[in-house]
Amino acid sequence: MSGIQTDNLCKYLAEKYPLDFAEWVLGQRPTEAEILKTELSIEPIRADFVVFLKVDGCILHLEFQTVGESKPPVPLRMLDYFVRLYRKYGLPVVQVVVILTETAAGRSLPNEFRVGDTVHRYHVIRMWEQPPELFLNHPALLPLAVFSRTTNPNELLTQVGESIETIAKPVERRDILTCTQILAGLRFDQNLIRAILRERHMRESVIYQEILEEGRQEGRQEGRQEGEAKIVLRQLSRRLGLFSADLKQRIESLPVARLEELGDALLDFHEVKDLETWLAQESGTSAPPTES
Repeated sequence: MSGIQTDNLCKYLAEKYPLDFAEWVLGQRPTEAEILKTELSIEPIRADFVVFLKVDGCILHLEFQTVGESKPPVPLRMLDYFVRLYRKYGLPVVQVVVILTETAAGRSLPNEFRVGDTVHRYHVIRMWEQPPELFLNHPALLPLAVFSRTTNPNELLTQVGESIETIAKPVERRDILTCTQILAGLRFDQNLIRAILRERHMRESVIYQEILEEGRQEGRQEGRQEGEAKIVLRQLSRRLGLFSADLKQRIESLPVARLEELGDALLDFHEVKDLETWLAQESGTSAPPTES
């Protein structure tokens, strides 16, 4: 899961649940929502955090930000997008900037572009000002609830976790939980997230199960130790990216019991150095210096 950009994850949710996101920002549920391609004329746009939806005769432009500042500046970019969208589709355009985390730039971001006689307005949603009730009763919006207004992080995460448990479809429940855990990491302490949202639920995610099943199928043919090693290596590759052949060989030589322990421990790894440290503790030696 490491390497997934926060704004890209928000875009994934908005495109998977367009009606729910449109209802949230527009105040009423549209009858239909069509996802529009992000290719617009003149020059490329930042497609990783921009969502364009055609809803009930207008274009909804959603943009997710973690800091509230960018180059070119957000107000100028909103004007630019408006002109290009209106030129291409000839429909009214509703633009909403969603700022996820509280920063000085996010607090001060204006809701308009103004220069000379030109004034262009758009909407700004600051998530830390939003009441959590807006999100807790909508499964598709639950991952955003972690950014909402609270003076008690423990209580908020508990409410989010309880709401996720009410999602009837197992696949949807697991995916929403996985997204929630990732986004919560931007605001809350990892120990708190782990204690309340239960790290074991992460293992139920579709991605995790896919990796696990691939390893199990190969393990049935190649023996338990080799199969366990393949499972762990796949998980490590997804989490940390590439690592050296020496580390791979050391992992492949571990007994089954230690491979199972590594499978649990790797959920706390953030970089290859964490893996090196764990293996050094396993062998009773100090971790080798990381190559520059």
